[in-house]
Amino acid sequence: MFPKQESQTHDNRARILCAAAAAFMEKGYRASIDDIAARAGVVKQTLYNHFERKDLLFREVIRNAIRAVLVSLEDDDVGVRDALVRFAGSFRRKALSPEGIAMFRTMVAEAPRFPELSASFFSEGPEQALSSLAAFLEKAMKAGKLRRDDPRFAAEMLLGMLTSHDRLRGLINLETDLTNDVDKIEKIVDCFMRAYGK
Repeated sequence: MFPKQESQTHDNRARILCAAAAAFMEKGYRASIDDIAARAGVVKQTLYNHFERKDLLFREVIRNAIRAVLVSLEDDDVGVRDALVRFAGSFRRKALSPEGIAMFRTMVAEAPRFPELSASFFSEGPEQALSSLAAFLEKAMKAGKLRRDDPRFAAEMLLGMLTSHDRLRGLINLETDLTNDVDKIEKIVDCFMRAYGK
């Protein structure tokens, strides 16, 4: 394949995935291939050249959504509180954005239809975020920067504080401005630090 053709193929795939994500977030799995192809500006056969079946396209959209929500938590000597504030802001921006809420809603609705995919979504998304945060907290606990306790429980508690009620506001109350409350992020982290700080 020539470079121009490779570029065209890559562009088509990216447009298809972007269009499919928008369609699935809006309509769930019932979004049609015709609609997705039209949104992407390609003919249906071009879509099928990239994804033979609709479920494969849906799976790739979910995988991309998982990668978009995962947040790295690096310990680069900024202090535990500052690292957690930075993590919390990034995590909330991704998980509670209109796109994050829409994809969460879609995945919950389609979980019975795709039990293997939903299990994969859980292990690669929420579970991966929890494990990464727990590893960071365990390291801080061992270094004497946080009070010794079960790091996984501490991570569950912090993630719950960061998303629980606000995700419901997005899912049920259809609120869309959930990510810009810096004061709330700092209050959550400070509450966490009062529970686990030394």
